[in-house]
Amino acid sequence: MRKILVTGGTVFVSKYVAEYYAGHGDEVYVLNRNTKKQPENTTLIEADRMQLGDKLKDYRFDVVLDITAYKREDISALCEALGGFGTYIMISSSAVYPETLLQPFTEEMAVGENRFWGAYGTDKIAAEQELLKRVPEAYILRPPYLYGPMNDVYREAFVFDCAMAKREFYLPREGELPLQFFHVEDLCRFMDCVLEKKPSQHIFNVGNPECVSVREWVQLCYETVGEPCRMRPIHEEINQRKYFSFYDYAYQLDVSKQAELLSDTKPLKEGLKEAYDWYRDHQQEVEKRDYMGYIDAHLKKES
Repeated sequence: MRKILVTGGTVFVSKYVAEYYAGHGDEVYVLNRNTKKQPENTTLIEADRMQLGDKLKDYRFDVVLDITAYKREDISALCEALGGFGTYIMISSSAVYPETLLQPFTEEMAVGENRFWGAYGTDKIAAEQELLKRVPEAYILRPPYLYGPMNDVYREAFVFDCAMAKREFYLPREGELPLQFFHVEDLCRFMDCVLEKKPSQHIFNVGNPECVSVREWVQLCYETVGEPCRMRPIHEEINQRKYFSFYDYAYQLDVSKQAELLSDTKPLKEGLKEAYDWYRDHQQEVEKRDYMGYIDAHLKKES
């Protein structure tokens, strides 16, 4: 039994990770402020990661899974507070790659500001750099769009809502924009590979090897709900974030290094079914945006 620290633990990725490892027999501790329901079969360390004091000094963790490091200060505060620990894995983001680079992005490419992600991406870069300075043997994972059960971000849930309401779906242009996803369970499975094999490489792009178009993704979401999908393309010069759950930004990660450790990923159709099965019973846990309101007020009038 390993003693594992998971930062966060109350929403989406950190909650899923905590319950995944607890369910596999590890002794899991979660670090958060105790403002939401805690993950099952875990031990809470109640604290703000920026005000840890001596909260962690008497613990010795075999693994630190840092899911909630968004800035340089997040890393420095946690590293200074930790007692002994073994393997450190940080979840970063594909947002660290400038959109101007040749795609697919590889781990060897220079990181830098991405105009679509702004401070989120540059803050992640600073966090990565701080971690490697303090813990040179740490591992950094850079995923694309994460999805699956417990997702509180209004992405696939928005399409599920449209399907459940039997709405026509308003599609950016012809829906040709490619999207790359990664199921949250596959993220855990890849961390399993890292913990078991301790690869010499320490920065990994992670994600499904194939992309899917917006049109295909929406169609799969409607099929998951069991409703036919009628789509209406929107070609007007409108910021699609007003009526759709992704930026108008196409990118792809090269995940060939991941494939050397993890040979398979969950099929998108299967992953979306798991996401929908969870969402039906947890709709109140998703932070919804009023895309439908904008559509009804602006796009329907122009149809």
